[in-house]
Amino acid sequence: MENDSIIKEKVKNYVLQAVYADKEKIKDVTLIFKEGYFDSMGFMVLISFLEEEFGIKTNDNDLLEENFESINAISDFVTRKKQ
Repeated sequence: MENDSIIKEKVKNYVLQAVYADKEKIKDVTLIFKEGYFDSMGFMVLISFLEEEFGIKTNDNDLLEENFESINAISDFVTRKKQ
């Protein structure tokens, strides 16, 4: 099973490669949707990535802002889903 740091690294790498912005501006706590780095289409692609990369299934109850607002939040969400 992947540990938390591996999950976080994969999520961070995905986010940084998916955005068209200065990579230095995006930190682990950056609110990627509120700050405009991701939109609704980017969100759907993110969900697909998480499901494929980590073998998790996202359901409607998971689609809460606090689960996806930052790299830290996404990593924590994936960790919880894998348990």
